[in-house]
Amino acid sequence: MKHILLSLLLLISIFTNAQEELLPADQAFAFKGRVVDNKILLTWDIAKGYYLYKDKIKIASDHPQRLGVAQFPVATIKDDEFFGRVEVYHDNVSVSVPIVGDESEIIVVNVEFQGCADLGVCYPPMTKSVSLKIDNNSESLIDSAFNVLSKIEPAMRSVVEKVTPISDEPLPVDQAFAYSLVAIDANTLRASWDIHPEYYLYHNKFFIDVKGAEFGNIEFPKGTIKNDEFFGTVEVHTGVLNVDIPLTNIQSSQVNFIAKFQGCWLGGICYPPIEKTTDIRLPKLEKSGAIKHDKQQPRTPNIANKKPLNATDKIANLLQQDDIFWVLVSFFGFGLLLSLTPCVFPMIPILSGIIVGQKGEISTKKALIMSIVFVFAMSVTYSIAGVIAGYFGENLQALFQAPWMLMLFSAIFVLLAFSMFGYYEIQLPSSLQNKITNISNKQEGGNLIGVAIMGLLSALIVGPCVAPPLAGALIYIGQTGDAMLGGLSLFVMSLGMGAPLLLVGAGVSKLPKSGGWMDNVKYIFGILMLAVAIWLLERIISPYVSLILWASLFTLSPIAMGVLNSLTNTTSAWQRIFKGIGLLVLIYGLLLWGLVARGGGDMLAPLAGYATNTQAEKTHIVFKQIKSSDDLDRVLDEAQINKQIVMLDFYADWCIACKELERFVFANAQVVREISNVIALQADVTANDDIDKTLMRRFDIVGPPSILFFKDGVENRSYRIVGEINAQDFLKHLANASKN
Repeated sequence: MKHILLSLLLLISIFTNAQEELLPADQAFAFKGRVVDNKILLTWDIAKGYYLYKDKIKIASDHPQRLGVAQFPVATIKDDEFFGRVEVYHDNVSVSVPIVGDESEIIVVNVEFQGCADLGVCYPPMTKSVSLKIDNNSESLIDSAFNVLSKIEPAMRSVVEKVTPISDEPLPVDQAFAYSLVAIDANTLRASWDIHPEYYLYHNKFFIDVKGAEFGNIEFPKGTIKNDEFFGTVEVHTGVLNVDIPLTNIQSSQVNFIAKFQGCWLGGICYPPIEKTTDIRLPKLEKSGAIKHDKQQPRTPNIANKKPLNATDKIANLLQQDDIFWVLVSFFGFGLLLSLTPCVFPMIPILSGIIVGQKGEISTKKALIMSIVFVFAMSVTYSIAGVIAGYFGENLQALFQAPWMLMLFSAIFVLLAFSMFGYYEIQLPSSLQNKITNISNKQEGGNLIGVAIMGLLSALIVGPCVAPPLAGALIYIGQTGDAMLGGLSLFVMSLGMGAPLLLVGAGVSKLPKSGGWMDNVKYIFGILMLAVAIWLLERIISPYVSLILWASLFTLSPIAMGVLNSLTNTTSAWQRIFKGIGLLVLIYGLLLWGLVARGGGDMLAPLAGYATNTQAEKTHIVFKQIKSSDDLDRVLDEAQINKQIVMLDFYADWCIACKELERFVFANAQVVREISNVIALQADVTANDDIDKTLMRRFDIVGPPSILFFKDGVENRSYRIVGEINAQDFLKHLANASKN
């Protein structure tokens, strides 16, 4: 019987061409239970356009000996599209169940039933419980379990909706479970499901078959446990699900792949089993014909193991190790290395400026505490943002690159800079300061709150960088669902990134706190904060406007600090050195104004290209811009016919490392020559819209910069580049990707 019921559940269907809104189950089949004349009366008020199956009504109780044989009214015959010729009820129906015995007690009656709408939608089986008081000739409905459940259900639903808002209607199946299939190498396919947040797939409902080849052991990522109203305690998948299928005994370059799966909507509707059939072309086979796959070889989810792993996949593999201690030590080391990247450098003036801007003497202890709070807040934010990105596929750092957010944060740094210049002091209102003082019993508690907020915002806005350790951890979280280990690794990595900031914070506290020297220190940090403001605005303004801002900063700042004043009053050797450095900065600013006059140029080489300006501007890889997966597939098909290598670069305006690649790698003359026979594509994901996210999810891309190489229409994942790389290493990658 259990198998029969499960089979019936698989026949549940949803509408595709419905012209009217589907009623909730409780409105379509309003159920009540009561005791009348020593009988249990079960009634359904069936809405117009809906019907209830007679043979789907099942009645049970915690006191089955008290229930007699249920008496059903006459039903109408219907040729049902789901169950054939069946008996159904319309409008309303009452089922009476005689009560056996005279004892007075409360019994719980469990009623299961199922119905459909005339427009072609079947509801899943529904179960209702009523607690009834058997008191001889009682005619009242006891407002017990059923009423309690009816009150609890809306509350529980509201809780669910706070986590995942439920839409009014179910989505078409291809939107609820966006399915795709790619060949990641000559003997491995990857099936992917991008599951809408309001939906889930059953782990045990997957069926996979391949015609034209055999497949080895398939390792599904772990799902989450759910108390499902249809199947009880089951394992389900949400978010993005990727499954690698190793192929063996391949007979031809094209195979037929079949995938069956089933899922449900949180709104209370299950989809029927879904079948997808895809003919997919594989890359070139080895000369021996069929490709063998070692079934005993361990596999990391979504990572082909026939070829060497790239840096990101190596780190994802590292997280699979059993020794958590060495995993965390490794990630702390990764963080120390990342602290030397441009994404962390802006944190130095931010933290230093906060410490220097404090009133009065700042002890080393207090400076160190402020630095720890800043780094801890930054680390917690990185970890939470990383877990969300890995588990739900939403990059919070990308979301915080909106123009209004960058402009607001830049304005904050400008305000902080002018407070350093002594124009005003930034402090909380006295009433708020008193409240914070009462809570923490220390005035510096308010300062620490501000430091923590700056650490949080800095992590989200200042440094949205993607590097192999970060990408590896996010891939691991997304594929295994192990947010605990993944988040802990990200937290330890962030501590490593922030470790140098602790030294900087402690060192700043050693600076003299009185005299003109301290004023100059504040001016310097004020200028650095203005530099951070411009650095943030570079992501949303034109290069020419950015150049004007930098030129203004490098010329006006030295003048404002008095480098053009007479040296007669400068008696200290350190002051003369300080003026000399200021003059060099001023000269550099004047050179930048020369670039402004020329209409633009490279501010790191302001004197370059005067004689060959036109030629210098043309020395850059010419990218063909693509937007969607369809755009990419068209290029890959053409390149496969012409036997060409394809390079795909993921770029965004807010990605600092992307701009480093543009300036130092893609504008390198040797790189431009070597890549002339390669089709260079670029996907600009600045908007981070649904199309961008879909394209990145296809390749497990966390965010830019990421560079992919394709041969024979399939990505050569071993040579994927994530994060920064110099021109020499890029040339090696390009050469190896072209050969292999």
